[in-house]
Amino acid sequence: MKKSLFLFFLVLGYGALFAQDTDTLKVGYSTAPPFLIENSDGLQGINAFLWERVARDLDLPYELIPMGFSDMLKALENGEIDVCINPLTITSARNKKMLFTNAFYASHSTIAVARSSPLQKFIQFVKAFFNVNFLKGLFALLFIIFIFGLLGWYFERRKNPDHFRTGLPGIWDGLWWSAVTLTTVGYGDKAPQSKGGKITALILMFGGLLFISGLTASIASSLTVNEMSANPDSLIEFKARPVGSIKNSSSVQFLKSHFFKDVQVFDNVDQGLRALDNEEIEAFIYDEPILKYRIDQDKAFSDIELIPIKFDAQFYAFGLSKNRTAIKTLIAQKILEIIEGQEWQLILSEFDLTE
Repeated sequence: MKKSLFLFFLVLGYGALFAQDTDTLKVGYSTAPPFLIENSDGLQGINAFLWERVARDLDLPYELIPMGFSDMLKALENGEIDVCINPLTITSARNKKMLFTNAFYASHSTIAVARSSPLQKFIQFVKAFFNVNFLKGLFALLFIIFIFGLLGWYFERRKNPDHFRTGLPGIWDGLWWSAVTLTTVGYGDKAPQSKGGKITALILMFGGLLFISGLTASIASSLTVNEMSANPDSLIEFKARPVGSIKNSSSVQFLKSHFFKDVQVFDNVDQGLRALDNEEIEAFIYDEPILKYRIDQDKAFSDIELIPIKFDAQFYAFGLSKNRTAIKTLIAQKILEIIEGQEWQLILSEFDLTE
């Protein structure tokens, strides 16, 4: 009798648990094209397709609840919603607060920056010539030309009056000869004849080779540094710059853990890209497929481009409340079956996504 009662209550308890996990699920989402696209035809995109297939095959009743991304994560952690169908990155911090299905897509973070116009590139190029090091070299060059021009004129003004005249015209002759000699142009219209003039010319010629080489290297370095500053090709170059990302996203966690100094957070991608377009930030950092799709689809962001930098590998999955352990395994198994099929690859191709 006691054994029968025990079995009865065990079955009753399991039935109650199963009923709890198969009632109408509260499914939260926040638009994230191309994974979740909301339009007049309803919710579409890769994740929408995947969830609809899962719910249909497992006969799971559900209601969709649109939410802000940050609010959605808090609601999932508190058990206010049962499932989040956004492309959530699996992290150790999140794994303590919610359940995850199997990953169905792998991606990276990337960097969006404002595209430089031809005029801006030209202005940036011109600005490079006003670099402090370059200006120092330019003034040193003018000083050398002036000193050796005076010396050349001083030694030649009497023995070579045809090439080096007296007075101010002669000083100009000396400066012209000094500039031509220093730059190794060598027109030959003026040549020293005195011993002092020839010694001055030798020092100017050999010293000029070394000086011009150093000045050329300084100019090249100035232009290179300026070009790197205008077109950074490394994540490290943004550490001291104002950058943005999505609030409570794994990208923000990555930036803060890697000591980025000025990180601004936004509620959605559109806000971040508009801030970038308005020069409020210098870069917007987030998931590559979402940024790429948004920039390609909206002409308002035509002046924004992605830098070919990939970092912070991410694996997307659906999130579930800790209260929904009974159906987590069923959903995870169904996702594996779907993504192994040919139809999943066709859906990815439709949205120009590859793994």
